[in-house]
Amino acid sequence: MASVQDQLEIKFRLTDGSDIGPKSFPAATSIATLKESVLSQWPKEKENGPRTVKDVKLISAGKILENNRTLGECRSPLCDIPGGVTTMHVVVQPPSTEKEKKAASQPKQNKCVCVIL
Repeated sequence: MASVQDQLEIKFRLTDGSDIGPKSFPAATSIATLKESVLSQWPKEKENGPRTVKDVKLISAGKILENNRTLGECRSPLCDIPGGVTTMHVVVQPPSTEKEKKAASQPKQNKCVCVIL
């Protein structure tokens, strides 16, 4: 059984200043699992919400958290305050448009222009 110290109280701050949580997570929870939690709790009335976990970035203590790491590995020294709540910022990458997809799939042509005056 996990002790109380192995549990972290986290709230997710959205770009408009509203929050999801706080909710308690074990220190062994992966960042990808946190992103899934944010995705499932995302307010339905908000426009431009994330569609997949890849659309979500979590930022804690000024660092973008990687999916393959655990919450315990990313813990800030400030998380050790008893009864403290850690705020993670949520950034949503906007979905790419059709033009961007087409531009990315087409190889770039090298053009060289020389002007002699």
